[in-house]
Amino acid sequence: MNSLSDIKRPVKEELAAFQKVFRRAVKSKVPLLDVIMRYILKSKGKQMRPLIVIYSAKLFNNVNESTYRAATLIELMHTATLVHDDVVDDSSQRRGRFSINALWKNKIAVLAGDYLLSRGLLVALESKDYHLLEIVSGAVKEMSEGELLQIEKARKLDIEEDVYYDIIRKKTASLLASCFATGAASASAGVDVEKMWKIGELAGMAFQIKDDLFDFSKGNATGKPTGIDIKEKKMTLPLIYALNKVSIAEKHKMIRIVKYHNTSREKVDWLIDRVAESGGMEYARKKMHELTDAAIELLYEFPENEARQALEQLIEYSVDRKK
Repeated sequence: MNSLSDIKRPVKEELAAFQKVFRRAVKSKVPLLDVIMRYILKSKGKQMRPLIVIYSAKLFNNVNESTYRAATLIELMHTATLVHDDVVDDSSQRRGRFSINALWKNKIAVLAGDYLLSRGLLVALESKDYHLLEIVSGAVKEMSEGELLQIEKARKLDIEEDVYYDIIRKKTASLLASCFATGAASASAGVDVEKMWKIGELAGMAFQIKDDLFDFSKGNATGKPTGIDIKEKKMTLPLIYALNKVSIAEKHKMIRIVKYHNTSREKVDWLIDRVAESGGMEYARKKMHELTDAAIELLYEFPENEARQALEQLIEYSVDRKK
């Protein structure tokens, strides 16, 4: 598998051009906002989303200014949702650094998130990129619905597999889908944007299942505490599978642990072991690879070039990553 830095190398100049557009977009004349935006800029992450947007445009041999605006729009919307998520979850850390709400309190964090959202809208409107705005706004709507659906279903802690797929398709996969779709849409009016959306949706669902697996992997290299999804009462695919395989008595015991004993290391360890023994991990891995293969199969319907190869590597990276 190629490393992320290998995949980035051919589009180094394009990523730098995107960064310039993004920096301009978040600049503010309000000193406090400018300090917060500079803090956000320092925490770039892996740049997976802009990378996908750029390669999706490159797939159709046309990376242009509209492509950089598409990547900027997605990063602004995504960053806004992360800032708001940290407030909702009362989280003090983000990528190993203090979250905005930890440093500037909730009220300022919510307003900073609102600013990022509005800047995203304006970046698209100022250049009349209505087609890009439509795609990304649709993704943000799906993300909100997915989060609320998850909260609603978490109360019962007994969801079916198809409901789980519906949640992750909306909550996680829609953002990745918008990366593939806006990149393609920025390149040309005649491309199959819907097919590109579907590729991203399948890859995004596989990406989420990989995250689910991290939570049940003892000694994983993520820096993410094992069992954190259990603590947050999230229904993940390995757990859903296990609940449908064990006896009624064990099922009730497992649900009780998630509901009432999710901070007990001993009980959570027992639950993690039980999920593995029931075949939950194996099943989730199988589903993850099925989704990945389906995404790559669709991608192969486009002509072969360097960009298609890079997108395939990015899809594979998202399920082979160690964190």
